[in-house]
Amino acid sequence: MSKDMMPHFELFQPDSEETALDLLSRFGDEGWPVAGGHDSLSWFKDRAKYAANVVDLTGIASMRGIREVDGGIEIGALTTLTEIENNDIVQSRYGLLAQAAGHVASPQIRNVGTLGGNLNQDARCWYYRYGVDCYRAGGNTCYADTPEGQNREHCLWGADRCVAVSPSDVAPAMVALDATMIVRSASGTREVAAEDYFIGPDIDIERMTVLEPGELLTAVRIPGDWANAQFYFEKVADRNTWDFPLVNIASAMVVENGTISRIRIAAGAVQCTPRRLTVVEEVVTGSAPDEETAALAGQAAVRGATPLNFNHFKIPLLENLVKRAIRDA
Repeated sequence: MSKDMMPHFELFQPDSEETALDLLSRFGDEGWPVAGGHDSLSWFKDRAKYAANVVDLTGIASMRGIREVDGGIEIGALTTLTEIENNDIVQSRYGLLAQAAGHVASPQIRNVGTLGGNLNQDARCWYYRYGVDCYRAGGNTCYADTPEGQNREHCLWGADRCVAVSPSDVAPAMVALDATMIVRSASGTREVAAEDYFIGPDIDIERMTVLEPGELLTAVRIPGDWANAQFYFEKVADRNTWDFPLVNIASAMVVENGTISRIRIAAGAVQCTPRRLTVVEEVVTGSAPDEETAALAGQAAVRGATPLNFNHFKIPLLENLVKRAIRDA
């Protein structure tokens, strides 16, 4: 429940990655990095989560901007969603990402919200956000997965005590583009494929990414392999602005001589992580992107889906989004 005042915390404002990483390493579980602040300040205001030490990253210039590297591009984690949406290189070569960034929330939020913040945001299940003692919050119940539970926005796959979904619009696009996440800590740098960056409750129910305390996502690198492919992004939500997706779809497809030679396709808001639809990729590769192929792809996309009491509608919704991604890219 919303409160009228946030709890006290110490604010640190480093101007370099090294200083920020040193602070986060020193604070451990008591440190909290913040960029645009939409997710973080919501937690603090509602007093559902708290950190004694907040590290404001917005003064770190090296974590901003879009750069061409090794045939692809690298985007700093502090780059705003508006910058990504409007960047000439992104629009001309990686239109999928521009579309996904442009569908996040509202223009006001995109002006401040960052790439890293959108990718790393926590689950949006209202039971969890409002401070009840669910599994993800350290309790022993999933209130959404009960006969009376409100689970219209929740998962079709990947449930393991928790049925919350990944709420990011940008994450499926990163999976489809085969992006690499650059993760830094005080002890070094590691690179993680976007598909492996997000983790489900079967791995760690209290986290949604591989980030450990003391680590930061500093940049995302997108290879040139999918530049200028045929892209498709669509998001279905209750409202056109502000809302999180009920289902979204992102695909990158290369068509040669009338047939699909390569494709990567991912869906969001249907499981606890962005769901790469590898079965769909196998079904359509080597076929023409026509109605028949699209129909087979849609059927393949929903195999094994296990709906909850109130989210059966997500199955035909996902099926139709996949059909359109193949047919209309």
